[in-house]
Amino acid sequence: MADEKSADDSYDLVVIGAGPAGYEGAIRAAQLGLKTACVEREKALGGTCLRVGCIPSKALLESSERFHDATHAFAEHGVKVGDVQLDLKTMLGRKDRIVTQLTGGVDFLLKKNKVTKVVGHGRLDGPGKVVVTGADGAERVLTTKRVLLATGSAPIALRGVAFDGDRIGTSTEALSYPEVPKHLIVVGAGVIGLELGSVWARLGAKVTVLEYLPRIMPGVDGELAALAQKIFTKQGLTFELGVKVTGAKVDAGGQCSVTLEGKPDLRGDRVLVCVGRRPYTDKLGLETVGIELDPRGRIPVADPHTFETRAPGVFAVGDVIVGAMLAHKASEEAIACVERMAGVAGHVNYDAIPNVVYTHPELASVGKTEEELKEAKVEYLKGSFPFMPNGRAKALGQTEGLVKVLADAKTDRILGVHIIGPRAGDLIAEVAVAVEFGASSEDLARSVHAHPTLAEVIKEAALAVHKRAIHG
Repeated sequence: MADEKSADDSYDLVVIGAGPAGYEGAIRAAQLGLKTACVEREKALGGTCLRVGCIPSKALLESSERFHDATHAFAEHGVKVGDVQLDLKTMLGRKDRIVTQLTGGVDFLLKKNKVTKVVGHGRLDGPGKVVVTGADGAERVLTTKRVLLATGSAPIALRGVAFDGDRIGTSTEALSYPEVPKHLIVVGAGVIGLELGSVWARLGAKVTVLEYLPRIMPGVDGELAALAQKIFTKQGLTFELGVKVTGAKVDAGGQCSVTLEGKPDLRGDRVLVCVGRRPYTDKLGLETVGIELDPRGRIPVADPHTFETRAPGVFAVGDVIVGAMLAHKASEEAIACVERMAGVAGHVNYDAIPNVVYTHPELASVGKTEEELKEAKVEYLKGSFPFMPNGRAKALGQTEGLVKVLADAKTDRILGVHIIGPRAGDLIAEVAVAVEFGASSEDLARSVHAHPTLAEVIKEAALAVHKRAIHG
């Protein structure tokens, strides 16, 4: 869709970036009466999350899980199937259709809320001015009272590893491999590597995961990460921890060779590099308003409540500022930011932001890990309960995992909850609300949970904090 032209290119707010933070912030600003424009260099809206991240990866995770169940799990339920075959083209096509529908939905929402969409690369050009350069090189100048920077993040490159956009690449390429790799080498045992590694492993690839640290999923509660590694190993993923990748190349025959420090080279037919993401602040014209990046390339925020930077009238949210790189965290920051602009009391409770890993089983958490509490010398009590005895989990045939509740030893206030198990990403919502309300483990334990449901495991874990679980 072409740019939406305006007779008067002056605005109350110009948002640069149309990812979850950008488009949601723009919509909320328009709802609050601010004349708003949203600048995005990609024609398809929704940012990395919607186009080449969260949504397409979840579509493939779901499809690959269905394929795996058809070949490995249906018989146990008394469902006999014939010769199950993979139609990868159709699977990828379904993923693409979902993305197209949702990006189109974002376009519709901007129009519905009277947000002006401007396609092109936006950059600051001094106070109150944003210059947008289109694909044809033409420039359009927007004047504005305020600018919200919501440009997201990009994959980090690894020294010695050159992306070729095909055999050696990022998650973007891994979402659209034209055939199932015989041997996929994943560099990085974080969320993205494990989710996409799981997809291709279910479809038949041999998957080797290389990680520089001595554990998988840094940042996830250590107990759950260790249990997850055992489960993923049983599923067929191979882990090599504490290894340093120093290079990767493709030979004339299309085979990839990954160089490891102090170890023999590892060979495969595709390499997926996912060692983290960096804030996307390239060519934003930050210097024209006096903004200097911090040592990690992030935009410093002078006021953490309004998200205003050191440049008056310039705000920043999401992956370009300090904090977890999560789409929902970014969206909440953007909405709180524009609400404060309009005089509404918006805020973000960073202790109540859930995090989910969409492997099988899923991992989900909110609040502090045990490691963080120990480091901060916070006294806490712990209650945990497995999914194994839960009736609903048995009916689903998904009994691996547990729920762990961490509560303040003195006040019983919930400090953190960590789940590995079936539908953990949905279950964590209950706990996020509880943390937002300042609930105690007793509150969770006393709340009535329907039977039979997976959520009963949360109740039992909360009961276990004070050693009174019923079914354990």
